[in-house]
Amino acid sequence: MHLRPAPLLLLLAALHGGQALAQPAVPDTLERRVAACTSCHGSPSAPPPTSGPNYFPRIAGKPAAYLYNQLQNFRAGRRQYPLMTYMVEHMSDDYLHEIATWFSTQHVPAPVLARASLPAGQLERGRELVTRGDATLKVPACVACHGQRLTGALPAIPGLLGLPRDYINAQFGAWRNGTRRAHAPDCMATIAGRLSLADVAAISGWLASEPVPDDAAPAPDVSHPMPLACGSQPERP
Repeated sequence: MHLRPAPLLLLLAALHGGQALAQPAVPDTLERRVAACTSCHGSPSAPPPTSGPNYFPRIAGKPAAYLYNQLQNFRAGRRQYPLMTYMVEHMSDDYLHEIATWFSTQHVPAPVLARASLPAGQLERGRELVTRGDATLKVPACVACHGQRLTGALPAIPGLLGLPRDYINAQFGAWRNGTRRAHAPDCMATIAGRLSLADVAAISGWLASEPVPDDAAPAPDVSHPMPLACGSQPERP
């Protein structure tokens, strides 16, 4: 009669030189090390869901300098999201650069977001603010900084298309109440403070309803001088 050894005996045998089960080697690649990031933000092999609620932004293909700035902001407390702070608080600048550069080279299929169920007039107000701004409010058009195709611009301006509406609303709220900050002068905090809640809803509704172009690469640059001074995107000499 053959008795199966108890699990504890197997463990003791392994610890004392007994034959252990072979474990497959896990490659030490950056892709493996950022798996915690891609579980929320998506990767080429596991893009974010195209339906249902989704709050997390698509960061693949965004400018490396923008992503690096945001990682630094989370580490320094200028942006508030406990999970992100926990993940980056002990990372070096060099490692944050490496992560940002890796994500900037990725190409994740853009999600097809459901069109916002807003009145036509409100969506039109959103389109107007995004493409032309509002001189009375001293709010520049989004395209003036984020590019005519709204896919961002090098070296450090993010694209706005393909972002969930809830995420856009939350970021405007964070700028308004000071829980999201950037290097001074903080141009987005200035803009958020000039917009009404109805205007924010119109902007987020329109942006989240626009399709992402097949080529979502950021523009090489934006027109200078920029409409507002931005600490995260300094003017060129």
